[in-house]
Amino acid sequence: MKIRISLVFIVLFAMINQIGFAQNIIKGRVTDETTNTVLPFTNVYLPEQNKGTLTDKNGEYILTNLPSGEIKIQFSYVGYKTVIKTIFPGDSGKILNIKMEPAVLQAEGVVVSGGMYSTQHENAIKIDLIKSKDIASIGTPTFIEALSSLPGVDMIAKGTGVAKPVIRGLSMTNILMLNNGVKMENFQFSENHPFIIDEFGIDHIEIIKGPAFLLYGSDAVGGIINVIKEKPAPIGKILGDYNIQYYSNTQGVVSNIGIKGSSENIFWGLRGGIKSHTDYRDGNGDYVPNTRFNENSFKANFGINKSFGLFQLYYDYNQPKLGMCVGDAVPLTTENGRENKLWYQDLTNHIISTRNTLFLRNYKIDLNAAYQMNNRRLLTDENKPFFEMVDMDLNTFSYEVKTYLPPTANSEYIVGVQGANKTNRNNEAPNHVLPDADVNDFSVFGLAQHTFFEKLKAQAGIRYDFRTISTKTETNKEAVNTDFGNVSASLGATYEINKNILLRTNIASAYRTPNIAELTENGMHGVRYEQGNPELKSQRSYEADLSAHFHSKFVMVDVSGFYNSINDYIFIAPTDDTIANGDKIYRYSQTNAEIYGSELAIDVLPVDWLNFKTSYAYLIGKQDDGSNLPFIPQNKMRFELKFQKQKLAFLKNTFFKVGGLFAAKQNNPAMFETETNSYFLLNAGIGTDIKWVNQMVSLSVQANNLLNETYIDHLSTLKGTGYYNIGRNISVNLKIPFGIK
Repeated sequence: MKIRISLVFIVLFAMINQIGFAQNIIKGRVTDETTNTVLPFTNVYLPEQNKGTLTDKNGEYILTNLPSGEIKIQFSYVGYKTVIKTIFPGDSGKILNIKMEPAVLQAEGVVVSGGMYSTQHENAIKIDLIKSKDIASIGTPTFIEALSSLPGVDMIAKGTGVAKPVIRGLSMTNILMLNNGVKMENFQFSENHPFIIDEFGIDHIEIIKGPAFLLYGSDAVGGIINVIKEKPAPIGKILGDYNIQYYSNTQGVVSNIGIKGSSENIFWGLRGGIKSHTDYRDGNGDYVPNTRFNENSFKANFGINKSFGLFQLYYDYNQPKLGMCVGDAVPLTTENGRENKLWYQDLTNHIISTRNTLFLRNYKIDLNAAYQMNNRRLLTDENKPFFEMVDMDLNTFSYEVKTYLPPTANSEYIVGVQGANKTNRNNEAPNHVLPDADVNDFSVFGLAQHTFFEKLKAQAGIRYDFRTISTKTETNKEAVNTDFGNVSASLGATYEINKNILLRTNIASAYRTPNIAELTENGMHGVRYEQGNPELKSQRSYEADLSAHFHSKFVMVDVSGFYNSINDYIFIAPTDDTIANGDKIYRYSQTNAEIYGSELAIDVLPVDWLNFKTSYAYLIGKQDDGSNLPFIPQNKMRFELKFQKQKLAFLKNTFFKVGGLFAAKQNNPAMFETETNSYFLLNAGIGTDIKWVNQMVSLSVQANNLLNETYIDHLSTLKGTGYYNIGRNISVNLKIPFGIK
């Protein structure tokens, strides 16, 4: 690995002499397209340079100290369609005047998860986007549950605190969670081990449904969820905000406070937050024992912005304590409390990451590295011989070098290398769910995007991954020393039939290597005996996607279909074998499988004060022998009717909405599942912005499961214990921004 990294740095620094220390300037004025009136305080943002400013009272802006190469610049203003331009500043000042069109339906945004900064419509791979303010208005205790409002996205949950995302029927290590581009490593091999990340201090979340392996590696066969951090403060300003939410069902209190500032060349930010929830109550009013959870978090960042490069340093700390509603905990939980005392996961995660970009004339190089320190402890019952049953440390160092070759008028190219070293070590606790292990990854990849003519944009890529896994011999666990290597490829295209209709297709072949648990497990994990299989092969996926997008001034429609053929699909299922006390053995095995389905989303705005949205997701998962795959969600339809006014007396951005979720009966259970009845949830919400002193304070109230329905979702891991999902929950959300300078 050292040789590989050294070669990368030799190539990198051999190019440093090409740096152009340009002092380019972009300036201009932003006006309304119809009335030609100026738009003061418009956000002007450079996503690749991670810097921005606001227009002044005359609608004018200026950005200095810019590189000479291609630059993307984004203009956004409340009530107007976002404008995104690509320019070359050159060696002198560039005048860029912008006319903005009043927005009717939601505007496009710049997305980064496709590898190149572009709009959502320009990508050959469809990228869904959900903004932080939308997460807050959904009113769920965890942001993973908020993501499941998108068609094709669902969650496996053990109550309200332990949740794992599901994308088109794939979950666990088939999905990657990225923290601002850093692949998270949180023991995510099991449905009981959530990703350790929260929604504090983020700008938006990008979701790719389907293979996203070309830029992210072999574990992204099901898709990725990329949590993008909030933008820096505008140049010359220090800003902050305080947020607090209250949840009636869990008596939950969630709050966070942040402050950030920027000068011409330096930006920084700090944020801290807490979460505290009691055991939740179902539709009958009964509390579900030991589903309480608490969390502390802290985040900091510092950056330097120069014409020749962007240099950023981030630190993220999260410490959740998650109650486990398991058989042994139920009789010991005698009251609905808040404090974690028994049968809970005590998790700690630190991420130190540096993300840097060098502008070398027409080249751009991303040089990124991260170190994650993750500790997982399972604390059980003080009356047991060992109160601390599990204590594991997973440390991960990862690096990435991506080179953006000089673009042409019609083409863009990326080549890169990635690598990671993961070490898992058990401490004094007796239960070694995973053995001591070392995992090393190295990969090379290339991605090209070409516009053949104005309306057809194609993207193709290829990637090679190599992984070695080495574990130590332990009781009931034989040592594993093996390696995996394979090639992945993808080809996609976006065709703009006219300014209203867009077609998108993608064909990909991806693979996933078995993880340590799947290869080595042999013992109790939670409440069941699980046994790995050292003979497992890599899982190979062949997926075809086809989607169409239509938008007019008042209507937007997205429809998509996909077919995923999976060779050697890895899953765990009960066997006829038992251990000494008669408990069944659950064993990892493989089979050929197929997952296919479709998604539909419709957004209609007949008048500017009324918005109607609906979506539907359909999914089927089958093994080769005709039996059903596990963890396939119910087919679900969502709808929302929203009344909104940008100005209402002294109020701004006022809304009232009513919506619902209908989940169809899941009558295709896997061999160790049972059928799940249909259910319907009714939701409602109201909110507004109120001017207080010189700030706009946001206040909203959201009621979920308004009818207090008693139901069980098919992906609830509490289903086997007979516990229902959460009942009526009313949440109050308050955001108070403040400016220091």
